[in-house]
Amino acid sequence: MPAHEKINYVEYPSRDLPATKAFFQTAFGWRFTDYGPDYAAFADEGLDGGFFSAEVSARSDNGSALIVFYSAQLEDTLAKIKAAGGDIVKPIFSFPGGRRFHFVEPGGNEFAVWSN
Repeated sequence: MPAHEKINYVEYPSRDLPATKAFFQTAFGWRFTDYGPDYAAFADEGLDGGFFSAEVSARSDNGSALIVFYSAQLEDTLAKIKAAGGDIVKPIFSFPGGRRFHFVEPGGNEFAVWSN
């Protein structure tokens, strides 16, 4: 049961929905439910959500919120992302509390991964 007045779902644009789906399937093992040719939902990945076909993408340098994944093995996750076609836009760097990197998936959206 969703929690009252708590964040429950996130939606992201994708300039290439099939490539976005393939990336997340390969890198993280996600499964999608398609709702027509322009929307694909994911569930049980920490936060439920979906991707929709669009001419834009979500990037932090354009003011978008940044979704951050956690990894117990940061370098291994970075290698999986690169192998799946992700572009590392900020290599691993330290910050108070851990280390992280940023990547862009083939549909143009930026995400980050952190580890302690």
